[in-house]
Amino acid sequence: MKQNNRKERIGVTYSTNPDFEYQFQEEAEVETVPKEKQLLRIVLDKRNRGGKTVTLITGFRGTEDDLATLGKLLKTRCGVGGSVKDGEIIIQGDFRQKIADILMKEGYLKSRII
Repeated sequence: MKQNNRKERIGVTYSTNPDFEYQFQEEAEVETVPKEKQLLRIVLDKRNRGGKTVTLITGFRGTEDDLATLGKLLKTRCGVGGSVKDGEIIIQGDFRQKIADILMKEGYLKSRII
């Protein structure tokens, strides 16, 4: 169960009523856009990575679980490491063309290499 902190409380910050229950903001679950309508960008990035080259996939609209699943698929097919952070998939190395081909085969028609 998720722990709610004080910053997520709505309205009353303190009550002397022993039966009072705080109301918390619920995070709305973002629904995943169908594959055909995703606009993914494939970018080569070298900044702030200690000289290492990574391929970034950005623009995914959907749940974190679906993003993680796509990230795992790309890492497996490319045979390299990587991670999923802040709505981006990070793949170690320059795999722009290979990732574009994989995404096309998987049904992500509107992928752009930048």
